[in-house]
Amino acid sequence: MTAVAPLRRIVIVGGGTAGWMSAAALAKLLGPPYELRLVESDEIGIIGVGEATIPHIRAFNEALGIDEDEFLRATQGSFKLGIEFVDWGARGERYIHGFGKVGRELGAVPFHHYWLRLRREGRAGELGDYSINTAAPRECKFLRPRPDMAESPLADIGYAYHFDASLYARFLRHHAEQRGVQRIEGRIEQVLRHADDGRIKGLRLASGELVEGDFFIDCSGMRALLIEQTLKAGYEDWSHWLPCDRALAVPSAAAPPLLPYTRSTAHAAGWQWRIPLQHRVGNGHVFSSRFIGEDEARSTLLAQLDGAPLAEPRLVKFLTGRRKEFWKLNCVAVGLASGFMEPLESTSIHLIQSAVTRLIQFFPHAGLEAVEIAEYNRQTQFEYERIRDFIILHYKASAREDSEFWRYCRHMQVPETLRHKIELFRANGRLFREGTELFTEMSWLQVMVGQGLLPAGYHPFVDQRPLAEVQAMVDDTRSVIQRCVAVMPGHAEFIAAHCAATHPDESH
Repeated sequence: MTAVAPLRRIVIVGGGTAGWMSAAALAKLLGPPYELRLVESDEIGIIGVGEATIPHIRAFNEALGIDEDEFLRATQGSFKLGIEFVDWGARGERYIHGFGKVGRELGAVPFHHYWLRLRREGRAGELGDYSINTAAPRECKFLRPRPDMAESPLADIGYAYHFDASLYARFLRHHAEQRGVQRIEGRIEQVLRHADDGRIKGLRLASGELVEGDFFIDCSGMRALLIEQTLKAGYEDWSHWLPCDRALAVPSAAAPPLLPYTRSTAHAAGWQWRIPLQHRVGNGHVFSSRFIGEDEARSTLLAQLDGAPLAEPRLVKFLTGRRKEFWKLNCVAVGLASGFMEPLESTSIHLIQSAVTRLIQFFPHAGLEAVEIAEYNRQTQFEYERIRDFIILHYKASAREDSEFWRYCRHMQVPETLRHKIELFRANGRLFREGTELFTEMSWLQVMVGQGLLPAGYHPFVDQRPLAEVQAMVDDTRSVIQRCVAVMPGHAEFIAAHCAATHPDESH
């Protein structure tokens, strides 16, 4: 039997966040005899509108050995405790989807069932009163978790970041090049394939240079140069569930206070993000071109800015959905090349991270095993579909009927997986996380309750405790959180003390 040559030459196509996250992670793990090269062209723009993250990115940075304060200074970063949703359930309403726990452990029954009992009696506060991750951002407070205070909510603060995505890519590029990644500047003019099996052989650049490889990672964004234009992996369209297909992005001048959360404000035909960085605010209007024109969408965006715009709004067109095959032959798509999920719950950078992590788990030694490629694709599809369901929930669970867009969303049919989850909660507040799906029961709880989707009942075990005892436990949870928030420093104060950027880059 002829020995199969090991896959040693790794070529990453495209830079940006996806390319340099992939390069930095692989460089950390792969030394000689592996060869890591990244091909990107300064002529090709980077979308780079994703600047808000979820807590998983902390583990990614830690695995690379990145110092958090250094990273935040380099990227003009701030901290994020959750996302505030404004006008989503109904106009005039708002709630925060916070990271971390809601309530505390009260035996075998989740805390929210006790809260539901008190709410029925008219004796409960808002759900957000019982989580430090929703109570603290209301007061513009932030503190890193204190593991030395194990019995306190201060030990359970979950957080992520806001940062300038272009500066993060630059930061990771330096990190990766120090570990041996070779950057090749050039525009790809031709993709060469092996005649026998169709695998990608190499890339012909405009300069004439040939970049050959054994394994390719497609980080070329929505162009999907390798996975789609070359290998025809196919695309599954989800726009019937998620009709937004445009985004206008614009930076604006910093506007105090420096909020420790992302804000998402629903509009007549979509929604607007607000992401506070140290030196500016990132803004964007995600909308459906079926229900609003670009000029009106631009006017809506500019009218809602807290500070002066620093550039002209930039339009990004997209089609929500996923690649039918994320890994095909000797190519894996990472980032926007693998699909598009609107940034409502800040999952774009996480999907890059999880793709890289999964690729590491399945990294091929020599031959390409069909069973491993199929399993990689199955796991990635599961992750995409469960994130899709969570995002659809925000639209479906709205009570708004004030525009054609919201009427469409409220009355549309949804995937069976989401319908089942909604009905299970509506009955008696049951929430179950399936397998490795990204969002926890606490995330589903906060969005459902925040948008007015409340169950008819609650777990019967709650009634085993006297009402007065339940009241005392739930009230104590709220008062402890209030006392903890009172001693936390302000968000801007914390950044000034630990990770303030010394040279704001006003050009971004």
